[in-house]
Amino acid sequence: MRQILRISGIAYLLIFIAGFYANFAVLERLVDISNPLNTTLNIFNNTVQFEYGLLGFLVMLLFDILLIWSLFLLTKSINNVLSYLASLFRLLHATLFSYALLKLWKLYNLIVRSSTLESIQNRVMELILDFNTIWTIGLVCFGMHLILLSYLIMRSNYIPKIIGYLMVLAALGYLIDSIAKLTLTNYNEYSIYFESGVILFGVTGELSLTIWLLIKGFSPRNVNRHKNLSF
Repeated sequence: MRQILRISGIAYLLIFIAGFYANFAVLERLVDISNPLNTTLNIFNNTVQFEYGLLGFLVMLLFDILLIWSLFLLTKSINNVLSYLASLFRLLHATLFSYALLKLWKLYNLIVRSSTLESIQNRVMELILDFNTIWTIGLVCFGMHLILLSYLIMRSNYIPKIIGYLMVLAALGYLIDSIAKLTLTNYNEYSIYFESGVILFGVTGELSLTIWLLIKGFSPRNVNRHKNLSF
């Protein structure tokens, strides 16, 4: 079981690192949503950085898939049905993100193979908007996963319940922001508030679970003595 805890903790940590790098250090620095030509030029002039961003997203996706398996093993003894359902929602998120990532791959190939950037700027922006929309739909599924996971955590007798409450806040942050982004025509006017909620509550909730997984996974203490941790 300690191996499952370690795998989960390391996977979650690498998802944080890869995701923050790819999204905030690369994509948000290169994309100017109000200026398609600037965005196209930014990506064309920073293709290596964009490649690293794509790699970061791919690493995030691979470890997210690994986490589906490890979190299921960790929580199935609490409630087998809900653990399956939580895994299904996270798998839906991973599937949608895979599809969204293909949009960025098409964008990359379009830019590096084009001779006139002005002629493709609208298509570039379409692909970026498609990526954002598909990933946002996936994050609704991810929020539902966190709701179920937080319930499983609060029902367990080995994970601190405070982590479950923090995960509820993380779930609400993702759900509120994603639904607002999909439904509000003036979302951009308030995006800073919605995104701040995601960062504040999402990082607090998921990072608290990550730290607990790492501590328990690498602690010499024998966590297998808890009955809910037995397979």
